[in-house]
Amino acid sequence: MPFFVWLRNVSRRTLKAFVPNLAKPDDAFAKARLRAAEWPLYAAMDSRDRDHACEVAKAVMAAGGAEQLVRAALLHDVGKTGNFKPLERILVHLYLAAGLSGDVAPGLSYAARRNLEHAAYGAELIRRAGGCERVAELVARHHAPGEDAEAKLLERIERQF
Repeated sequence: MPFFVWLRNVSRRTLKAFVPNLAKPDDAFAKARLRAAEWPLYAAMDSRDRDHACEVAKAVMAAGGAEQLVRAALLHDVGKTGNFKPLERILVHLYLAAGLSGDVAPGLSYAARRNLEHAAYGAELIRRAGGCERVAELVARHHAPGEDAEAKLLERIERQF
């Protein structure tokens, strides 16, 4: 990721972490696209994560992404639900972006591990709720897409925000 894209992302997310009212998720857009079993998962997400999810989902739609990929974009961070305090959210974002190890920032290693595991946890939440298996697969793969073309598109677009 180019440095200026990373800096823009860090700046926007850091500002929203300190001032959550800046996050303006388009919940009507999300509700119109999610299935009944998926909506409560989205609705339980932090407003900052919902805002980010809507930005990603709209970009996925603009790129011609299929319905299931748009729904996965709306739910890609559902595994973070309830896990992060505001300052922890900022520090983990910076910590992971800088590639620091637990040795450098031992107090953040647990939070960083939770952040790294959010994709698998989110997929499990979708499955438990009775959501679509393909949406769950895409959420699980959004940071490690392998050869899955849709998951690669989601990863590429998600990194832009």
